[in-house]
Amino acid sequence: MKDVKDRAAEAKQASLELANVTEEVRNEALEEAAAAIEENRPRILEANEEDVTEANKLLERGEYSQALVDRLKLSEEKIDSISRMIRSVSERDDPLNKTISARKLDEDLKLYKVSVPIGVVGSIFESRPDVLPQISSLCLKSGNAVILKGGSEAEKSNRVLYQIFKEATEGVGIPEEWIQLIEARREVRELLELHEKVDLLVPRGSKSFIKYIQDNSRIPVLGHAEGLCHTYVDKEADLEKALKISYDGKVQYPAVCNATETLLVHQEIAEDLLPELAEKYRKAGVELRGCERTRDILDQIDEATEEDWRTEYLDLIISIKVVDGIKEAIGHINKYGSKHTDAIVSQKGSRLLEFMTGVDSSSVMANASTRFSDGYRYGLGAEVGISTGKIHARGPVGLEGLTTSKYYLVGDGQIVGDYVESEGKTFEHGELSDTWKEESDSLRER
Repeated sequence: MKDVKDRAAEAKQASLELANVTEEVRNEALEEAAAAIEENRPRILEANEEDVTEANKLLERGEYSQALVDRLKLSEEKIDSISRMIRSVSERDDPLNKTISARKLDEDLKLYKVSVPIGVVGSIFESRPDVLPQISSLCLKSGNAVILKGGSEAEKSNRVLYQIFKEATEGVGIPEEWIQLIEARREVRELLELHEKVDLLVPRGSKSFIKYIQDNSRIPVLGHAEGLCHTYVDKEADLEKALKISYDGKVQYPAVCNATETLLVHQEIAEDLLPELAEKYRKAGVELRGCERTRDILDQIDEATEEDWRTEYLDLIISIKVVDGIKEAIGHINKYGSKHTDAIVSQKGSRLLEFMTGVDSSSVMANASTRFSDGYRYGLGAEVGISTGKIHARGPVGLEGLTTSKYYLVGDGQIVGDYVESEGKTFEHGELSDTWKEESDSLRER
């Protein structure tokens, strides 16, 4: 059996070949993968059921959380969603060979900055098996090879999805080794050392898991440590909208990184909003924790501690704080938040703008649920993850986040010496209307 180093070397070679595969072939491969997912529905659900059954045993023993088991489950609807996602990725514009800039340095000396694949992406993720086809689709469309490592709790589901993807994309012009799967925990440690073969790591999981990846590899890491998201209800809010947005942000799917974990409410509308909202939360099984002013309004809720303001629950729990105003809300978010996603509800445009520009997060919502922070909902086709860093990519990372750039200089015998002598030539540095596609078509015809 091949070790991780050998598989990474194969992926590296495949990435060089895949970078030159046409968009038409990449799209054809994605369509084959979407069809194969649909055709193999029983096989996928059977494997997933085995994973869920084992996970429930560990849940009963207290080794797994309910949130983890919920993220693990696949269904008929999720399989439909996976196939739609793959097709959605194929329908996106080609992220490769786009002209980022074109400049005329001098007569017959043209410089193009062009988008190209990153190379080999290592994706290490926990719990959710639908992550595997998401990342695989995005990598294939963007011309990147991918090395996948899912959590042991989803081992059977991931193995089947990987096999389906690999089999479906073979034979249509895609390099066979573009997709790799590793399964043993020790292989992760080996992967983290392969900075000469792997160009980018995209971890998805707990805060401690992602920190481990960041601390133990020289490979660049793209991702977020946690999703501690806030919703702030301003004094100028429409209360009906505030109820809907606050409820959706917490309850619609609490086990994900863009769910609202802390609700901030302006003191002037707290007594009007909180009782009705608390009743809706309680009916949905949400545990409430609140500051002193919140507990003066709501009976029988636990006190929110300093730790609560720093906690990503990923569960039906929410902490609530009554604030004096928008500046306190912004300050609270910038102090305790994780720079992921935060929302404001207000009918006053200037206050929306103050919040959106004042909160230092990768996504900021005005009068919309935090749950919208998602690559598919943003029209990216899907996402490899959400980045809270500020270098390379930020927010939901789709196809463009899986590309880098490359300069192409096309000349006609020029040398630097012609431009450095006292009586030498001078650079024009003018903008070109030409694109790299036009230039490459011209070169191809010569």
